[in-house]
Amino acid sequence: MNVTFLGGAGTVTGSKTLVESNGIRILIDCGQFQGIKPLRELNWQPLPILPSTIDFVLLTHGHLDHCGWLPRLVNQGFTGKIYCTSPTKDIAKLILRDSAKIQEEEAKQANEGKYSKHEIAEPLYTVEQVEKVLPLFRVVQPNEEVVLDAEISAVFTNAGHILGACSVTLQLEHKTLVFSGDIGRDDDVLMFAPTKPKKADYVFLESTYGNRIHPEEDVKLLLETYINNAFHSGGTVIIPSFAVERAQTIMYLIWQLKKEDRIPNMPYIIDTPMGISMLTIFENNKKWHKLSTEECEAMCNQFSLISDYQETINAIFDKRPKVVIAASGMITGGRVLSYLERYIGLPETTVIIVGYQAEGTRGRKLLDGANDIKIRGKYYEVQAKIVEIEGLSAHGDQSDLLNWLSALENKPKKVFLVHGENQPADELRIKIQEKYGYDCAVPMMGQTFEL
Repeated sequence: MNVTFLGGAGTVTGSKTLVESNGIRILIDCGQFQGIKPLRELNWQPLPILPSTIDFVLLTHGHLDHCGWLPRLVNQGFTGKIYCTSPTKDIAKLILRDSAKIQEEEAKQANEGKYSKHEIAEPLYTVEQVEKVLPLFRVVQPNEEVVLDAEISAVFTNAGHILGACSVTLQLEHKTLVFSGDIGRDDDVLMFAPTKPKKADYVFLESTYGNRIHPEEDVKLLLETYINNAFHSGGTVIIPSFAVERAQTIMYLIWQLKKEDRIPNMPYIIDTPMGISMLTIFENNKKWHKLSTEECEAMCNQFSLISDYQETINAIFDKRPKVVIAASGMITGGRVLSYLERYIGLPETTVIIVGYQAEGTRGRKLLDGANDIKIRGKYYEVQAKIVEIEGLSAHGDQSDLLNWLSALENKPKKVFLVHGENQPADELRIKIQEKYGYDCAVPMMGQTFEL
């Protein structure tokens, strides 16, 4: 069989791995590229094979970098089945609709404001194209075999990370291929620890934090400190957050701090329609997370939940100190931009970065100390305090990734390190070879391996 890395190789975005065996084509994930322009431009390129010749897509989870290219795939002829867990289906629906809506709005604004480099700015895909993807979803149960073809089957097992996230074990040609998807942390606030694989001939392991150990930091204490400092200086705290799982984790921690009387009475706002919809998905999928119904309700009661954009405008112009959680997590779009336009130039503002920031994103630029950032065609001077809480990452670090391999009962023929920039992937390769003696490869984009 052949395995081709069509995305998520040398980068953490655009995850797409093609498996070809006996005339069957299976795509593991179908992600959108994010970050620097050369990567984003890949979203407009056709695949090297016709989408109509792909039989199945197996989705590890619902983040945009894993499902965000599905509308393009379907628009270009894919009519097969898309297998995933129930929460992943719900999250992918939310994220794809939101992504299409944002792209349509941004194209419209660029055309009206005439700041696009193209004669006519177009969205990568439309809400209408997203709707054509949804009937192709097929829900699978974790730990149950899914028969794809006469001698091909798949099993989805919990990967932590976000609701519904799974690793995928593919059985074909008497070989076992394990695709990690994104691996969560062993001690996550809301998610259960990932299930470790026991058998694998070939492993495809993410390497987002392959060269990092998350610091042993007291996340609640840091949140408490930043919120109190901002409050006492009359400033606003802005937390750009991934609407899926991260927003709920931060809500949970802030709710705990408020319950313990460690932070002041002030407006606590969650301004992400998708993040609010995620709360319903949390409520409907209790077996996938640690929160009880009572905790969910109490946590939500602490926050003003904003979905109407007029309420966003009102919150932006409210001069009181406040804490705002708004998407997107890498500051690439969404409502957080509207808050930053007003607050990034104020020294009393604190922006708390709480997740991975891909190369080329505004979030990465802020972390790297940029003096100004460009939003909707205009530059804004950065005067706000930019801080990071690494302990809130939903990705496992180097030790979590090494630990995930620890239950293997056999020595795999090869471990492919994907979904990571080159340095983290290469440092993880060295660590795996030192600890386990496994043969590791860091594939390049477009590279094909015969297994």
